[in-house]
Amino acid sequence: MAKKVKSSFINMVLTLTIITVVASLALGSIYNLTLEPIAAAKKAARERAIKLVLPTFDSLNSFKVQIPADPELTAGNGDQDSLEFHQAFENGKLVGVAVSTFSNLGYDPTQIQIMVGFLPDGVIDSTVVTQQKETPGLGTKMTGEKFNGQFAGKNPAKFSLYVTKDGGQVDAITASTITSRAVCDAIRRANATFESVKKEGGTE
Repeated sequence: MAKKVKSSFINMVLTLTIITVVASLALGSIYNLTLEPIAAAKKAARERAIKLVLPTFDSLNSFKVQIPADPELTAGNGDQDSLEFHQAFENGKLVGVAVSTFSNLGYDPTQIQIMVGFLPDGVIDSTVVTQQKETPGLGTKMTGEKFNGQFAGKNPAKFSLYVTKDGGQVDAITASTITSRAVCDAIRRANATFESVKKEGGTE
């Protein structure tokens, strides 16, 4: 009887082990199969965002730029110490730079991500939110023209990228000051990094 119980236990362990291995292999295969489509979708979304925030262009030069060592720009960034830059050219002439920026100061823990388009002289051409999970009906208004449109055509050297409550010139979303501050934080980070490249002659 003892041998039968022992045998049944071994068979059960072997069966569970086989099931676990097969399931793991299946999940691994599914994960690998979805990697390429996910990467392609992210690339397409990034390219759409770049086109939305810049004038017409025929070629791009993409690279990463270190965020300036300013406590206000680096606090809470974790290990994210750089931003993606996309220089846009038309017939060999630089027409703008799209900067993929972020903020971790939103109401929701999910990182807010924004694509900011700068003209060569530093004026913001346009901005588009590429990721957010703020409060529906409140913080999500950050994607609307009324709030988001405030930045288009503004030169950060003359336009203070802080909400009016903090002494700036950006009108906050009603009942969503935290989200509004996060958007300003992201755009200031993009602008400071853009200016650091501009000083080195990288936006001419």
